Order: sequence, then structure tokens, then C-alpha cells
Amino acid sequence: MHASPVNDPHPPTATPSWTVGDVIVHRIDEVPLPPATGGWLLPGATADVVARHDWLRPDFAGSDGVLHIDSHSFAFEAGGLRVLVDTGIGNGKTRANPAWHDLKTDYLDRLTGAGFPPDRIDLVVLTHLHADHVGWNTRALDDGSWVPTFPHARYVTARAEREFWSGYDMDEARRQMFRDSVVPVEEAGLLDLVDVPAQGAEVVPGVRLLPTPGHTPGHVAVQVSSGGETALITGDCIHHPVQFARPTIGSCVDIDPERSEATRRALLGSLAGTDALVLGTHFAPPTAGRVAVQGDAYRLLPVPPSGRPGVDG
Repeated sequence: MHASPVNDPHPPTATPSWTVGDVIVHRIDEVPLPPATGGWLLPGATADVVARHDWLRPDFAGSDGVLHIDSHSFAFEAGGLRVLVDTGIGNGKTRANPAWHDLKTDYLDRLTGAGFPPDRIDLVVLTHLHADHVGWNTRALDDGSWVPTFPHARYVTARAEREFWSGYDMDEARRQMFRDSVVPVEEAGLLDLVDVPAQGAEVVPGVRLLPTPGHTPGHVAVQVSSGGETALITGDCIHHPVQFARPTIGSCVDIDPERSEATRRALLGSLAGTDALVLGTHFAPPTAGRVAVQGDAYRLLPVPPSGRPGVDG
């Protein structure tokens, strides 16, 4: 199940990390997404738009204006618990998107190598219930059934998120995703739904879910606080740093585009000029940075990983 994929550039031993007070946040790489992803996902981020923002190159976009987009998770210890934020695309899943279909990556090996073996994860936070954020919720058994990958974890997401999808007229591809990656966790009694008020909801000391609706109605960002320092894991309220420069650029799959833009503007405005570290769930390396005002919008000031190793297993 964990055979090395073709064209997978991330070695299992690479675990980029950032220090937030007493917390070390590790990026658990899954796979870089194909060049066509950016044009599909963020159609407003044309090559002409990208070319106007030199700071996006070479890390976040190529000289041809093609956006660099990754799939990864974040893992850390907080409040005595081992926490994983989002679970990527997953292996062996039947997906309509060819870039997500039937993957064979070393994601679990990387997670374990960082000091977070699946049976030692205590909390899985799902920013929202899209296929590329819930895939490793489950793994396949030899009989083809799907079981929770993290059997001792509490999986949490916003109540508004689950309730929205419960009443949504899903196409077959989305129903398949729920069947293989959400329902098995529910049937195992591991999914907890959290009410997330405007001020957020603390799920572990120092870990707060912040409502960031628009991409989906119950979308949350994850705030990590320790020792007077703060980091924010974006989920999909911001897909790519080009949206700092152009907050009007939304995703083609935003449920409520206007609300998504309002959320993005409010979030960036609240972070600009602060020491808060932004960790992008789809940002290509260096993945993290701080928000600075630039003109009538913003830019990301990259913060490279510290390179600290994983915790003891």
C-alpha cells in the first residue's frame, strides 16, 4: 500500500518544520499537484496576473506564470496530544480528478518518520470535507473495505460543514468520496462535530478552529498558539499566495464566492503586519510566511522551515 510513486520528489525523511512557541509544526508532504491544477482551480490567476507580482517567482509560480500547488498536511503536538490537520488525497481512492485517482504515495511513511505514526495520532482536524482534505481519513483493507487510518484519534470538523453536505444533492464522485473517506469514520464513532462561533472554538489548549466560510459553509482555519506566538493553517480559505495580491481571485469550487472573498480579505487584514505565521495547506515550498501590506493588497513574506527533526516516535 505504501509503494513509492513515480515522479514523487519528496523523500520520506524530509520533514520541514516551523517553531511556534513550544510547538513544532511539521509539514507532511503528500504530492505536488500537476501544472494544470492552478488554471483550473483559480481561473482568475492568469499568466498575465501572475507576471505582475514578481515576489511569486520562483517559489509559488514559474516564469511561465503557472502556479505551483501542493497537497500536504500539518502535524504537531499541543496540549499533550498529537494533532494532524487535514489528511490529503489518500491512496487507492477512486476519484474523478486524474491527479487524485488511485495514488500510491509514501505519505504514511513520512508521517511516521516525523514522529507521528498513525496509531499515535490523538486528534485529526478537518478544515472541510473535500476529497483532497479527507483522503487519508481511511485506508483500505485486503477485502476492499475502508477503515479509519487513525484508530485512536478523535476526528473533528465543524457541525455546519457536515450538516451542509448532509443536505446537498451530491454527484456520484462526491458520494463516493463520502462513502470511502467520511462515512467509515462516522460508523466507527470517531467523528465529532464542533459548533464554531464567531470567536472560534478551542479543541485542544492552544488550538482553535476559526470560522472561515465561503469555500464551503463550515470551513475552518486552524490557529495554533504557544508562548506568545501564533500560526494559522489556512485550509482552503486561501489556496495560493497569488490571492494575497489579488483577494478577488476565488476558487472555481467555492460554494459562495462572495463570502469566500470577504473571508479572505478579513483574514489577511487581521494578519497583516503581525508576527503571525501563515501555513498554507496548498502552498508550495517554502509554504509559510508572514503577511505584509503591499499597495491596496498584500504579499507573503516567506519564512523557510527551521529544519528541525521529527519528535521521538
